[in-house]
Amino acid sequence: MSEQKPIEDASAEASATRTPIAATVAGLRAAFDAGRTKPLAWRRTQLARLDALLAENGPALEAALWADLRKSGAEAQYSEIGFTRAELGSVAAHLRGWLRPMRVPVPAALLPASAKVVLEPLGVVAIIAPWNYPVQLTLAPAIGALAAGNAVVIKPSELAPATARLLGELVPRYLDPEAVAVVEGGVPETTELLAQRFDHIFYTGNGTVGRIVLEAAAKHLTPVTLELGGKSPTYIDDTVDLDAAAARIAWGRFVNAGQTCIAPDYVLATAEVQAKLGPALARQVERYFGADPAASPDYGRVVDDRHFARLSGLLGAGEVVTGGQTDAAERYLAPTVLADVPRDAPVMQQEIFGPILPMVTVTGLDDAIRYINAHDKPLALYVFTEDARTKKRFTTETSSGALGFGIPLGHIGVHALPFGGVGASGMGAYHGRRSVELFSHAKAVLSKPLSPDTIQLIAPPYTPARENLIRKVLGRIS
Repeated sequence: MSEQKPIEDASAEASATRTPIAATVAGLRAAFDAGRTKPLAWRRTQLARLDALLAENGPALEAALWADLRKSGAEAQYSEIGFTRAELGSVAAHLRGWLRPMRVPVPAALLPASAKVVLEPLGVVAIIAPWNYPVQLTLAPAIGALAAGNAVVIKPSELAPATARLLGELVPRYLDPEAVAVVEGGVPETTELLAQRFDHIFYTGNGTVGRIVLEAAAKHLTPVTLELGGKSPTYIDDTVDLDAAAARIAWGRFVNAGQTCIAPDYVLATAEVQAKLGPALARQVERYFGADPAASPDYGRVVDDRHFARLSGLLGAGEVVTGGQTDAAERYLAPTVLADVPRDAPVMQQEIFGPILPMVTVTGLDDAIRYINAHDKPLALYVFTEDARTKKRFTTETSSGALGFGIPLGHIGVHALPFGGVGASGMGAYHGRRSVELFSHAKAVLSKPLSPDTIQLIAPPYTPARENLIRKVLGRIS
């Protein structure tokens, strides 16, 4: 590859030659209609080129993520670049088998015949990405869309401008520019994009914008996948090693400065467990980020001033166990743990999406399950217990996009597991095979020879003998 231009210069050059959105989408549709994206060879080439984009531009991607979120290089690798490459590898390795038509049995009444399910690409897909993991959550959905044989338009988040500019430069250089496009910009560009007709829209973000996406999609009867969020609970009891549990909870809460849709949003525990868990969490925060997290190269920052002001306004409830310090100029909010937070506190009324972890007192398991079920179904639910009965009750008595025992966030790294929400936390799921199926139409194909013509056994005129056959024999055959 040629020497990479600075992100700012590339952005200025791109903006000067930007194609109107309607024309961009029309060009993608023309490429799809011409059959450009359907061959397996094209799909595999796009996956290989996307992997090359990630492999050859690691330093530039890390620099962009640092500029947008103060994300460390190591965190950028395992949570963004490496994660996406692992997803790519899994899909590429299995794609041929996943696309193979699946034969299904035919009822005896229709024999002789054969039936199969064929996956066919949907057409032109729009991927509208968030800012918190602007590489992973932009490109991971694109993997499935490309593998399924679609033309794709990608809309990175304007709230992660350095990453958006870099992707706007790199994607056309690596992927097929006739079938894959990037639309940069903010709300006006997203609004114009949503006015176009697509065959599928994939949106990751919050519920407010999710409703706008659904409303726009309804005008064209476009199917939509919504990856939203919500308040993901964590329940912990006294049967576990609290120090070990605290290490995992603190990591899951404060990675990316808490700006993770599946991060533990709050902890439910008895007063006795909280009294021990709070100091354990404080010790783990210091272990990860030092006595002064503001000086740690491994601790990120809040994405912008608006979110910083919102998060700062959520402080003040309960008792501060650790953290609470803020620096508006740096958009720094210390990793903060709050104990004995009232259930009606402002921090418990919205998804936090930042480095604040409130602990809410419950009387026990029944109270915790009641509390969770009284609220919107979360994107994830985490349980720390060694009690088999408690695990079974959470499995059978609660509903969430995912359920993790003993580990937060971990399920997203298992590519064979579906990733998605339920209810207010989203609709539809992806990763691995499900990504390919999500961006495909499962077409039913039935083939029956003209001879022998067994259909005549159920066709009129219904003579007494034929009616008797239908009632006594064919009506019972499946």
